[in-house]
Amino acid sequence: MNKKILAFLKKSRKKQLTELCQILKIPSISSSSLHWKSIKDCAEAVQKSFIQIGLKKSIIFKTSGHPIVYAESMQDPQRPTLLFYGHYDVQPVDPLSLWKNDPFEPTVRKGEIYARGAVDDKGQFFIHLKSVEAYLSTHSSLPVNVKFLIEGEEEIGSPHLENFIQRNQGLLSCNTVVISDTAMFKKGLPTLCYGLRGLIYFQIDIEGPRSDLHSGIFGGAVPNPAETLVRLLASLKNSKGRITIPDFYRNVKTLTPIEKKEFRRLPFQNKQFERETGIHKTVGEQGYSTLERLWARPTLEINGLSSGFTGEGSKTVLPAKAMAKVSMRLVPDQDYQKIGKLFEKHLKKLCPDTVKIKIMNLHGGNPWITDLNHHALAAAAQALEQGFGKKPVFVREGGSIPVVAIFERIMNLPVVLMGFGAPDEQAHAPNEKLNLQHFYNGILSSAYFLEKMILSQTETSRY
Repeated sequence: MNKKILAFLKKSRKKQLTELCQILKIPSISSSSLHWKSIKDCAEAVQKSFIQIGLKKSIIFKTSGHPIVYAESMQDPQRPTLLFYGHYDVQPVDPLSLWKNDPFEPTVRKGEIYARGAVDDKGQFFIHLKSVEAYLSTHSSLPVNVKFLIEGEEEIGSPHLENFIQRNQGLLSCNTVVISDTAMFKKGLPTLCYGLRGLIYFQIDIEGPRSDLHSGIFGGAVPNPAETLVRLLASLKNSKGRITIPDFYRNVKTLTPIEKKEFRRLPFQNKQFERETGIHKTVGEQGYSTLERLWARPTLEINGLSSGFTGEGSKTVLPAKAMAKVSMRLVPDQDYQKIGKLFEKHLKKLCPDTVKIKIMNLHGGNPWITDLNHHALAAAAQALEQGFGKKPVFVREGGSIPVVAIFERIMNLPVVLMGFGAPDEQAHAPNEKLNLQHFYNGILSSAYFLEKMILSQTETSRY
């Protein structure tokens, strides 16, 4: 990399942090109507940041919800184009009493900046903005074309993003999408995520008698919805941790030998995992390691239960209703819509005719995986090694990022997940933070990535 860029990045650290703090001070909580003005202010602040670094084309797109900020630098159509996606909205801060500082007054302690949005996701998309600034401040052009798409509704499910992408495919056309909204496997260990699980989420309602009844007078003759529900839920897995829904595993993609090798290379200890989660022993599908269960195997989990009397003391009722929330995490090549139909069919078949069952499909999305041999992933791996001084590891993630699958499905675009968070980042929780060494090394890595993308176009082997 040009020495001018390295010198610029080194001398700009204080300015980079100051400007990040200005964005972090804005309480852009997308789920609260009390913060709608702050959302608008934050969108304008993001646009201002783009203009200040030299991206002349910057637009705020209004939606029926919160605005989307777009910016670009398109200087040479022959060069590859990167689209950086991120979000400027943040989670609520409750419970406020657990914060050590005001969540919207960024505070640096022991090399980490504490604020809501520090890692999720203001600090992470800001990394790429600052790498672009380094080039535009020291050179007449960028090595690649860049576009930024920064939305304000990610924390409420991005209700308007898919429609925006569908209607603006020409504007958003690119070679690769880059998303930094994930964490490293270990602090200081550069990490590339190449796979995400999908999700399907249901609510199950069981109805019995017209109202709650006296369990002594009616118990034994009247069907109990709570009992019916727990029997149904318990039947969905067998003693070996296998999900019992017929055809559930039909399209599950197995791990390749290379993937298994990468998993074994990770600094993971089962005992440490048990201590960190506060459990006595890990459980799950037999025949698979903990990481395989977390990342590469499908799951079915009960997320919530409600029925009858749950207050203090006793009340002998036979409940009229019972409700459960159930989610399934899916892996390549499962289809969430097909799995949803299998789930509904199976439950209705098992449910006795003594009660009524209602199954509501609340939301879902497909799993995602990218080719480990893709040239963009190779470029990202090389950039991370130069930025952090260590070879990156390749991981999957058990959670879901719906926008990844949206870009793939609508625009058939490869996605690079280059996250700079730490495992203890406290995203969505009190005392959210971003490690400043990750922040500065991330900017350096992003700058290297802009260069590596030019060189990687003809490469096909994995890093």
